[in-house]
Amino acid sequence: MVFQTCILCCNSIIKKTPKRTRRQFLDTLRIFVKGGSGGMGLPQYGGVGGNGGNIFAVGKEGITLKEIVARNVTKRITAKNGGNAHSKCILGSPGPDVVIDAPLGITILNESGKKLGEIDKEGEKVLIARGGVGGCKDNGFCGMKGESGNVTFDLKLIADVGLVGFPNAGKSTLLSAISNATPKIAPYPFTTLHPQLGTILYPDQRVITIADLPGLVEGAHVNVGLGHRFLKHIERTSLLALVVDVGGFRLGQKYKSRTCLETIILLNKELELYREELLGIPSILIVNKLDKKRGTEIFKELEPIVEDLQVVFEEVPEEFRPYRALSFKRVIGISAKKKNVEELDNVKNAIREVLDADIEAAAAEKEIKLIKEMESKLREYGPNMI
Repeated sequence: MVFQTCILCCNSIIKKTPKRTRRQFLDTLRIFVKGGSGGMGLPQYGGVGGNGGNIFAVGKEGITLKEIVARNVTKRITAKNGGNAHSKCILGSPGPDVVIDAPLGITILNESGKKLGEIDKEGEKVLIARGGVGGCKDNGFCGMKGESGNVTFDLKLIADVGLVGFPNAGKSTLLSAISNATPKIAPYPFTTLHPQLGTILYPDQRVITIADLPGLVEGAHVNVGLGHRFLKHIERTSLLALVVDVGGFRLGQKYKSRTCLETIILLNKELELYREELLGIPSILIVNKLDKKRGTEIFKELEPIVEDLQVVFEEVPEEFRPYRALSFKRVIGISAKKKNVEELDNVKNAIREVLDADIEAAAAEKEIKLIKEMESKLREYGPNMI
């Protein structure tokens, strides 16, 4: 096998993409926020000014970052100042708070990159700009300025399953075949330029969300191609579904051709270099396009090999060798384009089985932890309590 790293730069491809298409999906937003200033106090009566208004981000289902921009075209959000104390009312009224409806799955960072908080559930609230304290004896009855600066809303999709693979592996075709999504599909690389979300509805009304992420390229971990912008979206998924072309991958005539097994190893390496913790997420392998010449034969040869990738890594040059192998819970061969009902059902059932097993394992682990905590507390009251 050939493992000479070839950094594929798709910048020229992205630049040729119409501006409107490139901006269909917004996953990072930077805005300026300013908390309200505190009101002036009243020294002769000991009056206290009202505190300035705070600015909060609150999780709301269905909201997008594009909607935040539409509601705040200038990308500047300012809270009102607190009221001044006066002779008829020695306590100034507080400035009203500003609440920004925010999408679920965002991390909010300040100018220095410090995390202010995360929003994963409806109603979760994060303070992003505190209002100034009203004028009082401690500050010479002069209202203080509110916090101000740029904050970044960094969206990471919350999906049960993330489809990961090199360009043109058939991820979009698979997504459209097993879910309600209708992604753009074409027989050339980089058809998907922004994440696509779909839902799988099972007969018992169980719903599983699945995200198709744009194809990775070698060097994605150092932000080559769409790199970090889309690798981050798999961080919150509960299951990784690697989709590979049984015939391997080649971006163009001037690039190296990779076999199916090589693409699996390279994907493993890219995930590891970006964030090693991703390799701990349960994963399945979907080998697509078995309708190709020798497709079924290649899959049968590949299936027993990928059951223990760590053994395969021993034959890989050290500079390209992942330190930790993905452990696939299922290995499935399909031809998504043919839309064979049995094959697609196998994929959907595998996704559900692995997710459910992981949920059950997490619940059992939590139960064991609670039992141990209870036993520990009972021991505090005496050895005869348990």
